[in-house]
Amino acid sequence: MGKVCIEEDIYVSVGSDQTSLHNPWSGGYYPVGFSFEESNKMMVEDPERFKKVVQQALVRHVEAINKHASRGTYFFDYGNAFLLEASRAGADIMAEDGVNFRYPSYVQDILGPMCFDYGFGPFRWVCTSGDPEDLRKTDYLALEVMTQLKESASHNIVQQLEDNIKWIREADQNRLVVGSQARILYADALGRIRIAEAFNKAIRDGRLKGPVVLGRDHHDVSGTDSPYRETSNIYDGSRFTADMAIHNVIGDSFRGATWVSIHNGGGVGWGEVINGGFGLVLDGSQEADNRLKQMLFFDVNNGIARRAWARNKEALEAIEKELQRTPQLKVTTPNLVDQSLLDKIFS
Repeated sequence: MGKVCIEEDIYVSVGSDQTSLHNPWSGGYYPVGFSFEESNKMMVEDPERFKKVVQQALVRHVEAINKHASRGTYFFDYGNAFLLEASRAGADIMAEDGVNFRYPSYVQDILGPMCFDYGFGPFRWVCTSGDPEDLRKTDYLALEVMTQLKESASHNIVQQLEDNIKWIREADQNRLVVGSQARILYADALGRIRIAEAFNKAIRDGRLKGPVVLGRDHHDVSGTDSPYRETSNIYDGSRFTADMAIHNVIGDSFRGATWVSIHNGGGVGWGEVINGGFGLVLDGSQEADNRLKQMLFFDVNNGIARRAWARNKEALEAIEKELQRTPQLKVTTPNLVDQSLLDKIFS
């Protein structure tokens, strides 16, 4: 398609890739020039050749992207290991420094500065009653909380709140449920805590028929260490460590999580990411109130603190606001140095 657009002189404004290149040799990416049936047969009978033709296709793929980018196309990587596997195939994908890629992941340019650095990430819940009416009630409670929060929110996060208010208001009519009566929206620590408190009170008052289980995606503020996606906008070198997810799992476990998990893989490939997850059951009790406040607060702010230490402007703003709001919170923040002084010293 990219080759055709070049030949037909079609300008492409935005381009991306979400091929499953975290699984490149078992059907995540099919090579050009071969049918689906031919590729599947080669995958089984001649895996070495299959790998070779996939890598040749990746080189061709990148050549087309580079041509479009030279004409002004904004290309970003979704994070399913396209840039990584293209580099391993020998494609012209590296930046001049030889360490970074020529193109950003969408976390670097979009999701990181807009959401993760401010503490916004995919907050989940499941109504264990299995009753759609319970889910509708939780939608309303979440909508009520986010609408209230918007009234006093800083201008930096108003858009995030407005987007999620629209999302949760229309969720039921768009019939998004498949299987469990579950919902997801993007919220920061304060939003997650307030929503969870509203759920727990509704369970206690009998307005909800059963407990609610809280969780989140691994693709979040602090639950995952993934240098080519979730932590790709951490530029102090620590994105290549796997400590944040471990901190979260351990910290969440003794702050009240009902269960925690630590696992490898998840969208970018084995060996390229560590994910930490949790589940927290709300049963209407005072104990659940105490647990949700402690655990959700830590689960989000651990990641904001890490991103702030890496000198991300938005994370520095977010952690400073939390330090003012929560006097008992202690976070070491960086002392910023004028870049011109560093340039002078190391020139």
